[in-house]
Amino acid sequence: ETQTDGSCVTLRLCFYEAAFRLRTSLSSAFNNNTLENNSEIFLREMLLRLKTLTIYCVLSFQAVNTAGFIILDRGITERRTTRTGKLNVASEKETLWWRSTELKDHSLAEETRKEFPILNSPLPESDNKELVYLDSAATSQKPTFVTDALTNYYNKYNSNVHRGAHTLSREATSLYEAARDSVAKFINAYSRNEIVFTAGATEALNLVASTYGRKSLEKGDEIITSVTEHHSNIVPWHILQEEKGVKLKFVPLTEDRQTLDLEVFESLITEKTKLVSIQHASNVMGYVNPIDKIVKLVREKAHPDCKIILDACQSVPHMPVDVQSLGVDFVCASGHKMCGPTGIGFLWGREALLNDDEKMPPYQGGGEMIEDVYLTHSTFARAPGKFEAGTPAIAQAVGLGAACNYLMDIGMDRIHEYELEIGQYLYKRMSEVDGITILGPLSDKKGDRTAIVAFVCDNVHPSDLSTFLDMEGVAIRAGHHCCQPLHRELGYSHSARASLYFYNTKEEVDSFIQALEETLQFFTMASGSDDDDDLFIEKDDDIFV
Repeated sequence: ETQTDGSCVTLRLCFYEAAFRLRTSLSSAFNNNTLENNSEIFLREMLLRLKTLTIYCVLSFQAVNTAGFIILDRGITERRTTRTGKLNVASEKETLWWRSTELKDHSLAEETRKEFPILNSPLPESDNKELVYLDSAATSQKPTFVTDALTNYYNKYNSNVHRGAHTLSREATSLYEAARDSVAKFINAYSRNEIVFTAGATEALNLVASTYGRKSLEKGDEIITSVTEHHSNIVPWHILQEEKGVKLKFVPLTEDRQTLDLEVFESLITEKTKLVSIQHASNVMGYVNPIDKIVKLVREKAHPDCKIILDACQSVPHMPVDVQSLGVDFVCASGHKMCGPTGIGFLWGREALLNDDEKMPPYQGGGEMIEDVYLTHSTFARAPGKFEAGTPAIAQAVGLGAACNYLMDIGMDRIHEYELEIGQYLYKRMSEVDGITILGPLSDKKGDRTAIVAFVCDNVHPSDLSTFLDMEGVAIRAGHHCCQPLHRELGYSHSARASLYFYNTKEEVDSFIQALEETLQFFTMASGSDDDDDLFIEKDDDIFV
């Protein structure tokens, strides 16, 4: 510990983490031939990691006498006034537009936040820092209405379902099936029998690929998906391609890299197109696909029996989704992104198709999914039991049902309108931040973009940015977001992502922007790019010497 101008500065040699990350990235790259296939992206990423490593090292030895930083166990957690005063970003923005902006339905977040204990508790080991949670696209936080439903089930009704005549089993079955009713109502299904509980959207997509795909598709049949998809909507089709010899086609981005290119999509559709699997809203780009146009094109140009699968993970939690009006054949969603527990999701499918054993045989064999079992053969239950072999995730299903009821009580129209407004506010504020590139289309008032903003920075690797923001209590996502093909298409290996939900406030967005601007300015100064600041690092053509 060293005293500097009356301030206690605790130094911790903190470059180990950056060095470990660099080593991991190098090992992964060589193991996966990344260097050979994507050398430009890889080298650019390594340069950013090396910059961070260098900054860590230099700060550890020289920050006390040069910049006035306080470096604690988790890194840089507070910045004092520098010699130039340039880190005092807030003072320069006293009169800017966002200070007087007020969201129309700001009471929504204010009313609901008290129901999420984690949003009102200080972060552990953080000197009582408040959490600013901007990672709801990865998983949402859970209200007490949902967690109480889980606790109530385990404390009062825990039993297996469908199989017992005793009171607990009847009560547990009632709760489990009531949850199915809630999901059916939430998405306006034609029948409760169209709701199949799964472990999540990933299993739902694999269920369709493993049943309908294996049984109904033949060599030469075509599957269309897009370069923007989550891996769970790509890998199952790769497996099917290897097994069945089907042809996989990908819809690219438009030339401006904003949205899917629907003109190319139309050109890809042929009479051999038997399956189209597309996301409703992108978990990286933030855009909402025009499903009505996509469905119309498929029905006009594809094989008459072509089926359409909709990955609705980023739409079902955030906007009204009516399966009767969508015109698709399957919808997949995850519970944990919509205030529900982890380990539960659902597949919606048309009842006649789910019950067609010729086109969709059972996904797994075992208890519950049977009608009768003989030594020579088995007969199967009708949907949804046909696809729910074994003891189901009862508590998780009860929690998902509670989450649907909770969201319906608030109103999905209200949630959608609020998220459109706060999402536009986030986008506008981020568009004014120097040194970042926002991925995806411009924000507008048409509802064509969700409250997700992914971005890349000029001088900071996304993982390092996320680490520094975490020191300020701000939780964002960093990585490829399970969308490696998309990031390669965009020319990046990773990106950072801020994503909002109805419980986020304008003040949280402002806190994030302030922490983001200060962190970016810190890296800019530390990398020696400011002519007025001779901060202990020499720079020559972007290579540290």
